[in-house]
Amino acid sequence: MSMHRKTITLTEQQDDWVKGQIENGHFGNDSEYIRDLIRRDQQAKERLATLRQALAAGESSGKSKPLDISAIKSAGRKRVKASN
Repeated sequence: MSMHRKTITLTEQQDDWVKGQIENGHFGNDSEYIRDLIRRDQQAKERLATLRQALAAGESSGKSKPLDISAIKSAGRKRVKASN
């Protein structure tokens, strides 16, 4: 994977935060920290997209039915008994 050099500008508070993360041993340098932030942001966006797809699928799956709480509890109890 090729690397590209970027120049970023941080406030003093942000720079102190990044330096603290490095000093505490969480990251080896500024670049590692920034790359970790980007990876986390990418993962969060992917999770959000997956959730939106699931919501859309649920909405398009048809009319919902009323929940039968008693049946749900009964099924849960049966599963617990079966796993013991």
